[in-house]
Amino acid sequence: MATLTNETLLLQQKRDKYVARGVSNSNRSIAVKGEGATLFDQDGKRFIDFAGAIGTMNVGHSHPKIVEAIKKQAETFTHPGFNVMMYASYIELAEKLCAITPGTFPKKAIFLNSGAEAVENAVKIARKYTGRQAVVTFNRGFHGRTNLAMSMTSKVKPYKFGYGPFAPEVYQAPYPYSYQRPDSMTEDAYEAFMIEQFQDFFVSQVAPETVACVVMEPVQGEGGFIVPSKGFVQSVVSFCKEHGIVFVADEIQTGFGRTGKHFAIEHFDVVPDIITVSKSLGAGVPISGVIGHSEMMDASNPGELGGTYAGSPLGCAAALAVLDIIESENLNERAEHIGGKIEQTAKRWKERFDFIGDIRRLGAMAAIEFVKDSHSKKPDKDIASKVSAYANEHGLLLLTAGVKGNVIRFLSPLVITDEQLDEGLKVIEEALESM
Repeated sequence: MATLTNETLLLQQKRDKYVARGVSNSNRSIAVKGEGATLFDQDGKRFIDFAGAIGTMNVGHSHPKIVEAIKKQAETFTHPGFNVMMYASYIELAEKLCAITPGTFPKKAIFLNSGAEAVENAVKIARKYTGRQAVVTFNRGFHGRTNLAMSMTSKVKPYKFGYGPFAPEVYQAPYPYSYQRPDSMTEDAYEAFMIEQFQDFFVSQVAPETVACVVMEPVQGEGGFIVPSKGFVQSVVSFCKEHGIVFVADEIQTGFGRTGKHFAIEHFDVVPDIITVSKSLGAGVPISGVIGHSEMMDASNPGELGGTYAGSPLGCAAALAVLDIIESENLNERAEHIGGKIEQTAKRWKERFDFIGDIRRLGAMAAIEFVKDSHSKKPDKDIASKVSAYANEHGLLLLTAGVKGNVIRFLSPLVITDEQLDEGLKVIEEALESM
């Protein structure tokens, strides 16, 4: 372990004294510089970033176009408040997102501050539009840490334990997990079974006539990067259409190139009524959005949606630059290349290590699930934690995921070079060999 300077030790001590214990730190280094897919701490150590601020940095750290956009905006004005006096970047960003989100119907957008805030506003919009109250999410889903979003989230610890009472009229439906299906069941049979379970849920748990919206992560993020089958997603959307339920795609972690398309829902050949976005939209500047059917978005009256800092000029400027970078640098295509390299390498590891259970990905949204052994498939959180700890000690920022904490996830900036990717994968291989 590297020797820390007195300045770093002092800041770590101050962090422990002044920053709330409820804020976690997977790495206690002190960042001083970010560039592309790398970060540097104040002791001069370089880190390859496989965490991307939990999927926020798809276009990389301190991309010159982002820096220039933020600088230019800050020199002009910082925040008049869109509901006080409008500015062009908010309107231009709304226009661009309405154009690139799935669906040819008329759309409108609203901008906010965080992913959780986008989710809560999507629910508000759906409730106002339908006149219904119930909200359906999915087992293992994650939607944020505010009260309603936390109520919609599945994982109890660390997100919900001790924080009740939770928002009422929130229900969690079954979500497929193909790796953990019974050995005797084919994938087709399992898909049919899960579709039946989803439909039965509306008989045993909540009547569809009372449901305002179904909110789904097209790929579950915090739940372990679990990818549902196309047939299951299409069945859910079809059910929503049949019963007048608003279908919301939560693209906060999956959006903006992460899965090889602008939005992960595009892989499933369905069109959501509403999409929530955040994280990599702002490349580190807080901004989120809700985009959907104009008639749904317009159900709310003036003043019923918004917030003081919602859709800030700095956030809008950064977001417009992000969309330009994704197109000009072909990051959707790059994501598939990155994911392919991770998958190929992980498959080689799987042949060597019996504790690697499943390898799954959609584009560059990739994950490895660790188990006691490949036969039992019992989750092994300990190995995932050790791999993550080893990586963080050896110059690689790496995060775990999964309801049982037995998954490592890959969220590197999509601008990562092949050399940096290989270097990071080498660190993980060394960690696996040390188990």
